[in-house]
Amino acid sequence: MYLWDNDLTGSIPPELGDLASLESLDLSENDLSGSIPPEFGDLASLESLSLFGNDLSGPIPSELGNLASLSKLALDGNALTGSIPPQLGNLANLQTLWLSTNVLTGPIPPQLGNLASLTNLAVGFNTGLTGRLPDSLLNLSLRWFSWSQTGLCAPPTPAFRAWLDGIENHRPGLFCTGGGQE
Repeated sequence: MYLWDNDLTGSIPPELGDLASLESLDLSENDLSGSIPPEFGDLASLESLSLFGNDLSGPIPSELGNLASLSKLALDGNALTGSIPPQLGNLANLQTLWLSTNVLTGPIPPQLGNLASLTNLAVGFNTGLTGRLPDSLLNLSLRWFSWSQTGLCAPPTPAFRAWLDGIENHRPGLFCTGGGQE
């Protein structure tokens, strides 16, 4: 279902979670507000969920971690709050995770390091994201990684530096020092 850039307003109907055979849902670049329905976690066939460029708020539903077929999750450019749910680490087929330009807080969950298929990760422009990038990210073969304009820092280890240097498209943040960032 592609309803990209259609001047849609209001909230996303939770009844969309009843569309069991839905493989793609793109509601990007509209003027949608309210929260992401947790009922989306029931969309077992969903392979792509794009909600970027709206005015969605509230937390990212942990139920999205149930979407075993999901390969793309684009939630960037909203006003989403709270932490990144560790349940997103269950998305074994996920290749793209865009969470940039929201109001997310807290650390990056180490469970994201379980996403062996992940090649694109963007969490930048979430100034409330804080702490050290988890060592589990070293398990990923990323081609794109954006974490600038956050409170995150990378461990200054040779392994982490080499991993970051090996990422083709990289928008870096800072390296950690003893008590914070360098």
